[in-house]
Amino acid sequence: MYDMSPLVFYSEGSVEITLHQTNLRDQALAVLKMRLISGDLAPGVIYSAAALATELGVSNSPVREAMLTLVNDGLMETVKNRGFRVIPLSDEERRNIYDLRKLIEIPSMAKLATMSDEIIAHKEKFAAIAAGMVKSAKSGDIVGYLDADRNFHIGLLSLLKNERLVAIVENLRDQTRQYGLKALSKRGELTKSAEEHLPILDAILAGDKRLTTRLMTDHLSHLVGDWAG
Repeated sequence: MYDMSPLVFYSEGSVEITLHQTNLRDQALAVLKMRLISGDLAPGVIYSAAALATELGVSNSPVREAMLTLVNDGLMETVKNRGFRVIPLSDEERRNIYDLRKLIEIPSMAKLATMSDEIIAHKEKFAAIAAGMVKSAKSGDIVGYLDADRNFHIGLLSLLKNERLVAIVENLRDQTRQYGLKALSKRGELTKSAEEHLPILDAILAGDKRLTTRLMTDHLSHLVGDWAG
């Protein structure tokens, strides 16, 4: 039987994320996805489920299950008798993901601008997320930045009450590799990207579809630019 007390399993700088024993597989999967997106899990390197489990402070089983989920999602591949390897993302594949996100996310965010009366009830929540993202960027906390970025975009899209849309966008986000974030953070430029979120929220609240579209287009363009590395 597992001890139900929380475990600190990931640390970067001053940031600590705590893993609780309630659903280890899902929590391990969330951490691995975050590391994959940020580039901490690099293409071509073979990773052992046992080694990662030791690092996370849990048994092998939930980590292995999480890595097999990434294999099923096409993000990793198994290496017989050795472990798991991240599947490289080509420039063409990155561009294809970017094109899909433009087609889906930008019109969806613009649609939110037609629902400004409904969105205003959530203004403080998303403004706080955007502010937290800037704080994470300034402190060099890439994990915190990515977590806030997901909560901002997926949280807003969830207000459209279209679960299939959200699932598609989440899948595309999981496939995105933002290797350039570390370099941006070291140069102190990650804050600029973080500061793009509040104007997007303001445009939505103002009911300005055109401005929301322009700001989202500029924001997503980073995926094939400085975020790509």
